[in-house]
Amino acid sequence: MGGPVEDKISELEEMARLCRIDIVKMTHAAKSGHPGGSLSAIDSMVALYGTIMRFETNNPDWDDRDRFVMSKGHASPAMYALLHQIGVLEENDLMTFRTLGSVCQGHVDMNWTDGVDFSAGSLGMGLSFGLGCALSARMDASERRIWVMLGDGETQEGQVWEAVMAANYHNVNNLRVIVDRNRIQNDDFMEVQMEIGDIGNKFHSFGWSVREVDGHNMSELVEAMQWTENTDSGPIAIIANTTKGKGVSFMEDNPEFHGKAPNNEELKIALEELS
Repeated sequence: MGGPVEDKISELEEMARLCRIDIVKMTHAAKSGHPGGSLSAIDSMVALYGTIMRFETNNPDWDDRDRFVMSKGHASPAMYALLHQIGVLEENDLMTFRTLGSVCQGHVDMNWTDGVDFSAGSLGMGLSFGLGCALSARMDASERRIWVMLGDGETQEGQVWEAVMAANYHNVNNLRVIVDRNRIQNDDFMEVQMEIGDIGNKFHSFGWSVREVDGHNMSELVEAMQWTENTDSGPIAIIANTTKGKGVSFMEDNPEFHGKAPNNEELKIALEELS
């Protein structure tokens, strides 16, 4: 029989599995979307919201909540799946993904969806936004922490590193970054398009505290979340080594499913594998 820790890990793993089902179902329904990067990011997001994230599902606009900035905003299916599993969105909402007037737009939009804290578009802007939120929290003498999810391809954007440098200069100790290090961007592998190298070392060179984890090992992810609670020496980065399309065999490490929805037959296979 497992103890409380093992039971919690199992609970989070089950939530992540259900989120993956939501991701493939909503992208199939829309016949578009970005399943690959959503499937790679979801374990980190579940680990965060399932442990230390200060968030009230019955009051998603609570002023003093922690903020989650989905900078890789095209991975919106992961955000909506998580919000569904924690009780903010309904399954019917997910099935309207990417349709006119839906609360589940193609990129996350804080004006449309409860529980979303950032309106995404062009990549590279989320960390600057998160830095501003973190400085605002400091001015308010608030305990809220700001979490930013970056894609690894997104770290090719210069604005990311301007924010990294500024966060250290201002000693912003309530700012945390998760890098979804799945090594695929858009329609090819990063090593083909423009490899970024050792991302963790780059953050460290700017004075950040850094921890590298297996982004699909829930125990490691939970430990990393708890580690951030005990680190109070400036901004923090977690480098989550992941597999794009994780959990669906034909999507894993397959650049084709960066921005391609599963067809009817592929959905059937995906649901069987996730059952």
